[in-house]
Amino acid sequence: MRFSAVIAAALPISLSLAATTSMKGTVSYDTVYDNSKLSTLNIACSDGSHGLNTKGYKTIGALATFPYVGGAPAVTGWNSAACGSCYQLSYNGTSVYFTAIDKADTFNMGLNAMNKLTGGKAKKIGVANVTYKKVAESKCGL
Repeated sequence: MRFSAVIAAALPISLSLAATTSMKGTVSYDTVYDNSKLSTLNIACSDGSHGLNTKGYKTIGALATFPYVGGAPAVTGWNSAACGSCYQLSYNGTSVYFTAIDKADTFNMGLNAMNKLTGGKAKKIGVANVTYKKVAESKCGL
């Protein structure tokens, strides 16, 4: 019994360490996310119980992390539970907090944001290899 109690006590620690582990992924750009006036009604995370518009964010520019907003693999579609999830993306020593607002196969942000992340190389490289980890939504101002 004592051994299983030790395992049970260690399990939450193991799970929290796994949640902070950096993963490898990619980021690309779509200029639609450069428009700070883009209505949140035009993205997967629009209305519904998990929607950003429902939470008072009428445009993507109203989000604290703008311009670091866009599509993310965790967002599965309209009203996804992952709407508003926050990630730390890192590229060659530069890190940003990114808010997931739309569905995408990889991370996808505006051209301006990707240029800031990659030191102005977004158009040249098109897709950047990044490390990322999910972090508390408070890091993204939510």
